[in-house]
Amino acid sequence: MPQKKILIVDDDPEMRLAMHVRLKANHYDVGFAVDGVSGIAEARRQQPDVILLDLGLPAGDGFTVLERLQTNDSMAAIPVIVVSGRDRAANRDRSLKAGAKLFLQKPVRNSDLLLAIEQVLGTKHTSSPDSAPTVYDLGEQTPARAF
Repeated sequence: MPQKKILIVDDDPEMRLAMHVRLKANHYDVGFAVDGVSGIAEARRQQPDVILLDLGLPAGDGFTVLERLQTNDSMAAIPVIVVSGRDRAANRDRSLKAGAKLFLQKPVRNSDLLLAIEQVLGTKHTSSPDSAPTVYDLGEQTPARAF
């Protein structure tokens, strides 16, 4: 089974490295882009299974990237998870309305990042609803069941 491809679009080299290490350790193939323009170009070129998108990017912020992805037939179906340090209250709903599947607040716990990816890929399987992991940053103030 081929590895799932994750495109990280983030201008912070430390954040890219941290996510890269987490994802490689969990058998994902990882690509990078450092700004809005290269994020769109790399999404078109790589056709990733998931995009992890920061909002605060040079050369086109994350909302511009979301808009461009949604209006391109070959990229509109790629699930996008916004991973941002920006204020969740002000940006979560806007991100979801712009086409993101999930919004995660930085700093992101490893388990939450992996769960979010599994959720948008539809690869997370649990034996019962009671065994579903608890996720804190998918938009709820209090813990909520992910599944």
